[in-house]
Amino acid sequence: MIEILIQGFGQLVTWLTDAIFALGYPGIVVLMALESSFFPFPSEVVLPPAGYLAAQGRMNAWLAFACGVGGSVIGAVFNYVVAVRLGRPLLHRYGRYLLIKETALDRAEAYFRDHGEISTFIGRLIPVIRQYISLPAGLARMRLGLFAAYTALGAGIWCAILTWVGWYLGRKAEVLGGLPADEVHRYIGRAMIVMVPVLVLIVVAYVIWHRRRRVRA
Repeated sequence: MIEILIQGFGQLVTWLTDAIFALGYPGIVVLMALESSFFPFPSEVVLPPAGYLAAQGRMNAWLAFACGVGGSVIGAVFNYVVAVRLGRPLLHRYGRYLLIKETALDRAEAYFRDHGEISTFIGRLIPVIRQYISLPAGLARMRLGLFAAYTALGAGIWCAILTWVGWYLGRKAEVLGGLPADEVHRYIGRAMIVMVPVLVLIVVAYVIWHRRRRVRA
């Protein structure tokens, strides 16, 4: 049963990608907005093909990248607005059924108010978390301008990686005979191996800076 569901979802993803890619750059915006919202749509099937087409002169890599970032921000802001409008009332009413205490919710919101910028930036670069980091930002009512800016910064790095992977493999199209999914995932995996230590260093630097600022205050 699970295999059937996975296969069906894969077919849905393929259909959506083919259908919306026919729209060109607006299709990239729509797909990346879906990826950043509640719909579990993989960004790995959007920007690598765009980068691949750019390597063949059929798309512009910079424009595809910009559309990817724009779509990511749109989807993230959608989640943010949903959390602002519906999140707190729903958690107040049903949080006890999810074993979420009021004090724990208050602490989480206070943490995000103090560390929302770094949390949003780092969260945009972590699989699965990137889709849902908008929700605590909305619950904490983080300033929308700051939220959008740090979302764009984190999403920009991720979109640049995906577009570059597609472009790089597109330059080797004659050897590869297309855009193999295993090669896409292999190069994305390599990029993640490099990126994780960098993210750790950024977090460590932030913690040191934040503690020094508190001491001075």
